[in-house]
Amino acid sequence: MNKLSRLQSFGLIAFLVIVWGASWPIYKIALDYTPPLLFAGMRTLLGGLLLTVLLFPRRHLIRWKQNYQVYLISAAFNVVLYFGLQTVGLLHMPSGLFSVLIYLQPVLVGIFAWMWLGEPMTALKLAGLIIGFMGVVTVSAGGFSGHIAVVGIIIALGAGISWALGIVYIKKEGHRVDSLWLVALQFLLGGIVLSGAGSMTEKWTSIVWNVPYLLGLVFGILIGIIASWAVYFKLVKTGDASQVASYTFLVPLIAVFSGTLFLKEPFTINLVIGLILIGLSIYLVNHKSSALKQVQKVTHSQH
Repeated sequence: MNKLSRLQSFGLIAFLVIVWGASWPIYKIALDYTPPLLFAGMRTLLGGLLLTVLLFPRRHLIRWKQNYQVYLISAAFNVVLYFGLQTVGLLHMPSGLFSVLIYLQPVLVGIFAWMWLGEPMTALKLAGLIIGFMGVVTVSAGGFSGHIAVVGIIIALGAGISWALGIVYIKKEGHRVDSLWLVALQFLLGGIVLSGAGSMTEKWTSIVWNVPYLLGLVFGILIGIIASWAVYFKLVKTGDASQVASYTFLVPLIAVFSGTLFLKEPFTINLVIGLILIGLSIYLVNHKSSALKQVQKVTHSQH
């Protein structure tokens, strides 16, 4: 897998956090007109189906018999559990607190990548991950009001853990499969499960087929599913999983800024403090000590 240049990585990361951050208010508007599980199911299923059609001339790259486990496990963790738990969990607790628990994911990715991938875990990196999480807590503090159910907390933690496990698994095994086919099949397979679950628990007649809903659905299919996850997997497979994950701390910040701009939600000092903490976090997680740089330089020269 070819390494990305610093400029390429920066551009892809910027695209990713902007898209994922902006998607929260877009989906929030669309969810006024659709049951949540059916909306998640349609986004993932149609996104996976469209990408499958586009990639069909390259179907020889699937190698299903050799790689079916990668597709199934990725679909289970990154789509069925993550999207499913995320959707159900929002019904049980305030969105602010829920997003904080979801964004334990970068911390968990750092820990899991250290345990299972052998990525270095320095004191600076650990401090950076913790500071980044505190930044998310600060940014989302305004959404903590409302009833908090224990089941909601469990579901949110489950969503964050499943997402982290899915990403670390892809970092470990993703080299076996084509990145775009991995995105296509995980969402096609996961979308079938989510759509089936939505069909059994929700009503299709509850969907209001208006412009806000269709815009949210189309955005979700083309940008939120196909483009953003292809970029995310590309970054994870070519870089340090915990470093890439650290940038996702920016997503709640972008989401709150987007809500301020487009949904007239209040701008608070928490945003400024959260931005500072998240910026410091990204610096610490991506900063390499002089000793580590020297080791990597020597290792590189030996190869």
